[in-house]
Amino acid sequence: MKILLATFWAVPHVGGVWNYMMQLRDRYEQQGHQVDLMGFNEGNTIVHIWNQQRKVEKNAIEDEIETEFANRKKQLPVIQQDPYVRYYELHRCIYEIAARKLDITHYDLIHTQDVISSACINRIRPRTIPQVSSIHGSAAEELKDAVTRIFKSPTAEIACRYFDEMEREGAMAAEYTIVANHWLKRIFMKEYQVPKNKLRVLHYGYDIDSFIRKMAIKSEIDRPVDQKLILFTGRIIEKKGVYDLVEALHLLKKKNDNWICWIVGDGPDRNNVQEKVKQYDLQEEIHFFGNRQDIPYLLSLADIYVLPSQLDNQPLSIIEAQLAGKAIITSDAGGLPEMVKDGKTGLIANTGNPQHLCEQLKRLLEDSLLTEHLGKNVKEWALKHWRMDKAIKKVFRIYQEAIKKRAHTHPE
Repeated sequence: MKILLATFWAVPHVGGVWNYMMQLRDRYEQQGHQVDLMGFNEGNTIVHIWNQQRKVEKNAIEDEIETEFANRKKQLPVIQQDPYVRYYELHRCIYEIAARKLDITHYDLIHTQDVISSACINRIRPRTIPQVSSIHGSAAEELKDAVTRIFKSPTAEIACRYFDEMEREGAMAAEYTIVANHWLKRIFMKEYQVPKNKLRVLHYGYDIDSFIRKMAIKSEIDRPVDQKLILFTGRIIEKKGVYDLVEALHLLKKKNDNWICWIVGDGPDRNNVQEKVKQYDLQEEIHFFGNRQDIPYLLSLADIYVLPSQLDNQPLSIIEAQLAGKAIITSDAGGLPEMVKDGKTGLIANTGNPQHLCEQLKRLLEDSLLTEHLGKNVKEWALKHWRMDKAIKKVFRIYQEAIKKRAHTHPE
């Protein structure tokens, strides 16, 4: 089978969606399928099929973009009324024109990885080609939060309506839409009126054997002596709760100072977070490591893993910490409570509540038996739950269902 994995975002990139795409590609190619990966580049100057090094440069299709975008502005007047709507609609236009030129007509199935690419591909795919969408989070909720709370746009109401419609269109676009948990399924059904029979709940899989091998590969870093190690891995952005973590650690230091925290990752908020660490005089306790390739080994050194996200779906960083057998503290946001059972496979802190997060950290630092118990329980659960082969087979069954459904509704 010829399969196209497509995303609206950059390929390659650092993050869970790219890891998921690569794992799908590797497993399906081992089974004899041909798999291509499509998306923008980092600067949004080209759309490319990354593994084939085929690309369409934005500069080469400027005339077509101008003509198509002019038509869209007539059909959708809000493009002129809000800069965020203009940006996303322009890039959707670029993506669709470039995808046509890259020729997606020879694939047996297209598997999109977000609501934007799902809507775009659905607009241009041949009637006989089935489509499956995996939605890894609520793009509309994140974008609406950005324009209202972060950017405080005066036309945020217009942008929010546009993002809601974008989410609905993307979730409805494919024969089947895969979500990782019941939280996201409920959002699509309740807020975007997506029919229940279009949605499939299917958790991610993970290459467990490879991860365990990587845990044993030592790097130059040693864990602190006679201090507990708290580890955070992920993008340094507000959504991941990193500001809440620093606030909690500021409170924790007054009650228990037998710890060190490593923050591994990078992101647009890194400088601001580091400045907050300085304000609280926590430079000796909190260390920033940037992006690293040895996260499995760093997890092997940690005593506690923490991810206090303000909104999250099914982050791979939690999966990795579970496979490493670590006591985990996360928040009750989004799909996280479906991954961690409070008091059994980790601890849950209230979202956006540094005081409660501090209390949960203190609890683990002062109760080594609980820390050991949670780590043991979660590793046993993770080794069964996140098996890659099991998840891949389930995705492929959905492919087969989509092929049958498309053939029935759109016969040649």
